Amino acid sequence: MDDFWSWFWLMVWWFFFIAYLIILFQILGDLFRDKALSGWWKAVWVVALILVPYLSALIYLIARGRGMAERHAEEDRARKQIMDDYVRATAGSGKSAAGEIADAKALYDAGAIDAAEFTTLKAKALA
Repeated sequence: MDDFWSWFWLMVWWFFFIAYLIILFQILGDLFRDKALSGWWKAVWVVALILVPYLSALIYLIARGRGMAERHAEEDRARKQIMDDYVRATAGSGKSAAGEIADAKALYDAGAIDAAEFTTLKAKALA
């Protein structure tokens, strides 16, 4: 029975240690993501996290937690915008071959392009 409780408390301590490491990496990522915070303040926070880890992590979360969430959300929005722009650029117009041929035919009928250009556009759409 003593082995069970030793194992149980070991697992509890491991849980809290891994939770602390996750919080620590989140804090460090936020520190270096924050452009408004000067390098000296970043250094002070890093030293505090090394010397008094649990207390300084708790103080950081209380003092800068809201800004931390806002910076994270802003970075997510920026990444989403970059991805959306990339998808729009690579997806093209999204028209089918028939739609592209119809557009080319409309240009040909309007006299904007000649027969050779129409044939080239038609071959490109079918490729």
